Amino acid sequence: MSRPPHRRRSTAATSPITPTPPTASRISNLHRSWVETDTYDRNAFRELKADSPSLQELERSGGKLLPHFGGFLIDLFAVLFKMNVIVRPPDSVVPSAALYRMLIEHIRASSAFETLRRQTILDETRAGLATLLLGSRLLDVLKSERPISRGDMLDFWALDQQEQEISSHEEEAETASELRDQATAATQRQLDELRQRLQRENESASRRLQQKAAQVQQSVRENFDRHRARFDAPTLSTLNDLDGSQQEADTWSREIGGGGRTSAGAQIELGKKLADNAKLKKLAQMVGRMRTQALTLRQKLFERSNEEMYEVGLGDELSRLLPQELLALRHPLLRRDFNRRFLDRSLAQYSLRGLESKGRGPMIVCIDGSSSMSGDKEIWAKAVSLTLLDIAQRQRRLFRSICFSSVDTPLQILDLDRQLRYVADMNQVFALAEYFPGGGTDFQKPLDAALECLHESQFKRGDIVFITDGECRVDPTWLVAFKRAKVDLAFSLLS
Repeated sequence: MSRPPHRRRSTAATSPITPTPPTASRISNLHRSWVETDTYDRNAFRELKADSPSLQELERSGGKLLPHFGGFLIDLFAVLFKMNVIVRPPDSVVPSAALYRMLIEHIRASSAFETLRRQTILDETRAGLATLLLGSRLLDVLKSERPISRGDMLDFWALDQQEQEISSHEEEAETASELRDQATAATQRQLDELRQRLQRENESASRRLQQKAAQVQQSVRENFDRHRARFDAPTLSTLNDLDGSQQEADTWSREIGGGGRTSAGAQIELGKKLADNAKLKKLAQMVGRMRTQALTLRQKLFERSNEEMYEVGLGDELSRLLPQELLALRHPLLRRDFNRRFLDRSLAQYSLRGLESKGRGPMIVCIDGSSSMSGDKEIWAKAVSLTLLDIAQRQRRLFRSICFSSVDTPLQILDLDRQLRYVADMNQVFALAEYFPGGGTDFQKPLDAALECLHESQFKRGDIVFITDGECRVDPTWLVAFKRAKVDLAFSLLS
C-alpha cells in the first residue's frame, strides 16, 4: 500500500527556526522492517503469533539478542507468504535494523529458498511454520557469533539507543512548537531557544548515527560474506522438514486427534514439535501404517458379523437390492424405470438387523518402559498403543495408558478420554509418546492400576493390553486374586 506524500507544515511566519534536516526529521517515521506488507499480511502474522507460543518465544529470545527481531520475523513471513516481495530502500528503515536486510539478501540468494517459497506462497499456516523453523535456525546461527560478533551486536544496540535519543529530541521539538503558539512573548523566546538547541543536538546526533551505522554495516557485511555458506544450511533443513512435518502433523491431528478441525497456531506448534523430535516423526509414520491395517482388518472381519436379513422394504442401497431389481437393468425401458425408482428411493431391497450392541468396558494399554525396551521396541509399542486409542475412540470406550518400569518408579497413567468426548487430547498423546522412564520391570503395579480402572467403570467386558519384552515373577496370592477379578469383571488380558 503506497504511503501519501509527507507535507511539512511551514513555520516561517511564526518562527525564525529553519526546518530540521531531512535525515533527523525522518527518524521517528522510519520503518523497523524491510519488506513492504499490507494490513492483511500484518494481521495474518499477528493472529498466528497470538495462537503460537513458539513464535512468541522465538520473538522474545531474538529480541534479547538484537533489536527489532520482531520486525525481522514479519519480514521472514512476508518473503515466504507474499506473491510479490518488495524490499524497502535503505534510507526508509532505521540503521539499527540493517543486519536483517543482509539476512534477507543471503536467504533469498540460497538455492533452496525458491523451492521453499513455492510451498508457502499464500498459505498462512505453512508460511507461519516455515517462519518458525527458519527463524529458529537463523537465530542459532547468530548465537554462534560466527557471522556477527558480540561486539557487532552491542553496536546495533548502541545504534538503537541513538535512534531513540533522536526520536526523543524530535518529540520535544514538536511539543515546543505546539506550546509556542499559546505562550507569551517571553516564553516564545525561551521555546525558540529550546528548539534551536534541540535542532543542533539532533543534527549532531544524526551525523554520529550515520557514521556509526556505516562503520557497523561495513564490518558486519564483511563477516557475512565470509560465512555465506552458514545461511544455506538453515534454509535447506527447513525445506526438508516442512513437507514431512506437515504430513506427519496431519497424521497426528486428523488420525490420532480424532479428526477435529484445529487452528493454524496449533498446527504450527505441532509441526514444530515433529520437526524437532525424531522419535515423534518415526512414531507418526508407524502409527499411520498400523492404523490403516487395523481398520482394514476390522472391516473385513467384524463388519456385519452379527447382522441378518429379516424383511424386504424400499430404499436405494445398491448393495442390498433384490435380484429381480438387478435384472431390470438389462432391459432398455425397465432401466429407465429403475433409475426413476432409484431417485425416489423405492427399489425393493432387503433389510439387515444385528444384535443390540452393549456397552464395552475401558481399553487399558500397559506399556513396558524398562531400559530393554528403548529404541525400535519403544516406538513399536507406542504405535500399537496409539492405534488402539483410535479404535477405542471409534468404539466410544474409555482409554487409559499405563507406562511402567521398576517397582520404585511411579507409573505414568493417562486417561486420554476422561470426559468421554471420544477425542484424544493432543497434549496427553504427546506425553504418552515422549515419556520413557527406563529401569527394571514390575508387572503387579501396572496391573493393579488397570484393575482399579476396570472397577470404576460402569461397563464390563474391558480389555487389558500388556506390551512387554520381558518376564517378571509375581506373588502367588496376588495372582489368585487377579484371576478372580478377571472372572468377576469379564475382561480380557492380551499380552
